[in-house]
Amino acid sequence: MGYLYYGSDTQAISMPDRMLAHVKVLAATKLRRNESFTITWRHTDDEAPGRTTLWLHPAIPLRFTFSTVDAEKIDGPLLQRLAAEASSSGGLNLDARMFEASADPVAVPVRELAHA
Repeated sequence: MGYLYYGSDTQAISMPDRMLAHVKVLAATKLRRNESFTITWRHTDDEAPGRTTLWLHPAIPLRFTFSTVDAEKIDGPLLQRLAAEASSSGGLNLDARMFEASADPVAVPVRELAHA
């Protein structure tokens, strides 16, 4: 399980390393271009029912902490879908199941997101 720290909040947002790795690549790509976006996820069973949405902005610090030493492989087609969703008016909606179902993850250069 990895952790995302957003802004000055000391409380971490936990998510599986595989999901967090995709969020990291997507956030780095969009924020480097000064593109803000929302990210939404449902609370886990051990949290209060509901969902959370964050507004990711280039001026707000992000920190990613992974529980594994080795980098997760990035699924290129999945990352492309996430980038398109993040660019939509509804923002990025994460579901842990979409990262479990990924068939054959392959490394994808970030430059391939240039048109997403």
